[in-house]
Amino acid sequence: MSDATATTTTQREELIPVLAEIFRAYGYEGASLARITEGTGLGKGSLYHAFPGGKEEMANAVLRHIDGWFQREVFAPLRETTDAIAGIDRMFDEVKRYFLSGRKVCLVGVFALVNVRDRFADKVRDYFVDWAAALNAALLRSGRDEAEAAGLTEEILAGIQGALVLARAIDDPAVFVRTLDRLQRRLQADR
Repeated sequence: MSDATATTTTQREELIPVLAEIFRAYGYEGASLARITEGTGLGKGSLYHAFPGGKEEMANAVLRHIDGWFQREVFAPLRETTDAIAGIDRMFDEVKRYFLSGRKVCLVGVFALVNVRDRFADKVRDYFVDWAAALNAALLRSGRDEAEAAGLTEEILAGIQGALVLARAIDDPAVFVRTLDRLQRRLQADR
């Protein structure tokens, strides 16, 4: 790998969290190139050098980054932790941490709801399908039957996403934490 390629790769990796916050704040459509250059402190030439595919490539890189984090921190522990309940408890803890206890919206969810949804449909669907599959598998390992595990999976994921939206809409992040705590307590009480 040449020095220029290494620099571009490093620069891309450093820009992804910044880009994520720009997309989180303005959505895909509202994240104009002017806002992106202002938020990153880079000119158009530097941005296109790092992301030749422009804003769409930036958004795809952000979605890959988010998916990678969730694969490592949430989905793999759900699938691989010997104690399924411990894996589920870790999921709740990591999700609270990732979404800053409800102060940060789900960017994948934002992309699922906007007009450009079809452009990112595969990544959005795969994120939620992977999460549902990992959670469902953990619930099955914890002793629930198939119907109960499927229902709880839907309820938990809908509860997490809904709580994020509600917390943002009423500007009360505590709604998110309370909702996750209730879902977690309910699972613990059912054991």
